[in-house]
Amino acid sequence: MTNLRFEAVAEASRKKPLEVATPAERPSEFFGKKVFNRQKMYKYLPADIYAKLVDVIDNGARLDRSIANEVAKGMKQWADDNEVTHYTHWFQPLTEGTAEKHDAFIEHDGKGGMIEEFSGKLLAQQEPDASSFPSGGIRNTFEARGYSAWDPTSPVFIMDDTLCIPTIFISYTGEALDYKAPLLRALRAVSTAASEVCHYFDPEVKKVTSNLGWEQEYFLVDENLYAARPDLMLTGRTLMGHDSAKNQQMDDHYFGTIPERVQNFMKDLEIQALELGIPCKTRHNEVAPNQFELAPIFEETNLAVDHNMLLMSLMKKIAHKHGFRVLLHEKPFDGINGSGKHNNWSLSTDTGVLLHGPGKTPIDNLRFVVFIVETLVGVYRHNGLLKASIMSATNAHRLGANEAPPAIISSFLGKQLSDLLEHIEKSDKKDLFDVAGKKGVKLDIPEIPEIIIDNTDRNRTSPFAFTGNRFEFRAVGSEANCASAMIVLNTAVAEALTDFKKRVDALIAKGEDKIAAIIDIVREDIVASKPIHFDGNGYSDEWVVEAAKRGLDCEKSCPVIFERYLDKDSIKMFEDMNVMQENELEARNEVKWETYTKKIQIEARVMGDLSMNHIIPVATHYQSQLAKNVENMITIFGKEKGTTLSSRNMKIIEEIATRTKKIEAGVEDLVNARKVANKIESEYDKAIAYHDTVEPKMEEIRYEIDKLELVVADELWTLPKYRELLFIR
Repeated sequence: MTNLRFEAVAEASRKKPLEVATPAERPSEFFGKKVFNRQKMYKYLPADIYAKLVDVIDNGARLDRSIANEVAKGMKQWADDNEVTHYTHWFQPLTEGTAEKHDAFIEHDGKGGMIEEFSGKLLAQQEPDASSFPSGGIRNTFEARGYSAWDPTSPVFIMDDTLCIPTIFISYTGEALDYKAPLLRALRAVSTAASEVCHYFDPEVKKVTSNLGWEQEYFLVDENLYAARPDLMLTGRTLMGHDSAKNQQMDDHYFGTIPERVQNFMKDLEIQALELGIPCKTRHNEVAPNQFELAPIFEETNLAVDHNMLLMSLMKKIAHKHGFRVLLHEKPFDGINGSGKHNNWSLSTDTGVLLHGPGKTPIDNLRFVVFIVETLVGVYRHNGLLKASIMSATNAHRLGANEAPPAIISSFLGKQLSDLLEHIEKSDKKDLFDVAGKKGVKLDIPEIPEIIIDNTDRNRTSPFAFTGNRFEFRAVGSEANCASAMIVLNTAVAEALTDFKKRVDALIAKGEDKIAAIIDIVREDIVASKPIHFDGNGYSDEWVVEAAKRGLDCEKSCPVIFERYLDKDSIKMFEDMNVMQENELEARNEVKWETYTKKIQIEARVMGDLSMNHIIPVATHYQSQLAKNVENMITIFGKEKGTTLSSRNMKIIEEIATRTKKIEAGVEDLVNARKVANKIESEYDKAIAYHDTVEPKMEEIRYEIDKLELVVADELWTLPKYRELLFIR
């Protein structure tokens, strides 16, 4: 019989690295080549229009639609100069991906011909079919209208022959149907609240910007091997597969030499990403075999989110060109590290970074502490909601394992900052504190310069760790839209800062000195947020017990975790900060529960298909070969001696019979569990049923299949094994 697995492995081994044409220019010269950035705006727009558009981008001025025609005219000229023929509104519906509908730059000229045209109306607004995207019931098939509207704070860019216009996506009745609209509101909320608090320390501060630096982890597998694994193709992960004898236990892949084929893929990706204005900075091998990471320089959060979504799309396209498939699933392979997307978050003003550590004066240090503490307050008050913002059917496989933070939100601060907060809590409020900066460590090696040590260590088990000038939200999943976590985090911090200022102002109104009032409230909040502060080992069993005692959210069921969006405190926060209304939150949860159910449903169907059409036929075919061998041995040597000589084969025959019987019964139970769950009308209850009754049965079936993989003859096994998926170059 022909084994497609061996053909796929052979084809993969023959592949040679694809040559990549490197641009003659330096990266700084072609960076943003395909972006309608300020340089292009200045060139293609009239001076007064350019000034008005910059005012919108920098200062949040209301967009005057009267300038849209002139902006569209300039964009069209730039597009023509780059041989662009189409335009699209590029938006982020509630599907974890992006969406686009391409239209040509053509209209009837009224004389039987066509003219190329792009008006301000077409730039500012488009009408996608809102009922065809997840809406949680806000839009029905007979109520299809929805609108995408231009977001001028994220620059227009070119992909192939299309002008891509970043937009928000809302329903006909005004509700947000995407990630960008609530993200923009959350960013405005945190900017307003943080600016008002900044004025205690520096009245000249004009605005506060939320910054984001994401670290995108991903796997690469050979395209031929990918095509021979239906589970990878349909679900993004391997639903079965025994550990490779060697995987990551030698720690030899992390930061190792990048394979040549991968290096060429990375070069190609970086060139195209830089042309699109994505400031790629870091690339390296990750811990697991065939796992890698790409990280950019920090950017404003809205732009960073757009760039990450664009990069994920770009990665898939370029990987195909190099004979790879990109796996963004958080846990594509069992038993080795999964992939995350660490979100490094900070706040900065037009004068500096608010979380940049110690300042030069006690007042600067007080400002630093205020923003650290109020961030902790926001994270503590809404720790369950933050967990819900990063939870998904796919990320649930990763969280809590030895390479990822646990599914309990806590914050690591490090000894120095922890000691400082304890000092403030216990000291006299007039005792203004100092914060030590970085210190040097001298090595007894004359050729090595002094090493500057940060004022905090790192804690890889912490989901939300302070790392010197930012918080690293490590729990975000690799295929997630960063906006989900950033909406909650920025809104929670905005609420905490708003409440902080209200209480400080109340003390000042009573005649208390401003600095004393600030320290009073900071002290209260240090005490209040103590439960979220944990510098120990987040993987330990003791921490789970301790976290429960502290009142932190320890729920592990993904569908139940989503309920945090509908807690009274969550609804109040989103509404008070003008980010989302209750009906929008209810709709989004409907989408989350439905998406969870569908993902597990697809996995269960693929598991059943592979079990019955691949695994059992292969196992029973091998069983028949062994039975024929036993029969021949008895014929040749007689019953007694032949049976003795065939004892090993007899054990394997029996094991195959036992395990295939369990697999058949497991698949039958799995199908029945799905049928029962599918009859449930409530999306929440259906998701619970899939989590509690369907998903566990898949793990039981997998156990038997993975054991069979070890006993069935290698030449008969049809699915590429882990040792091939993870190590073919």
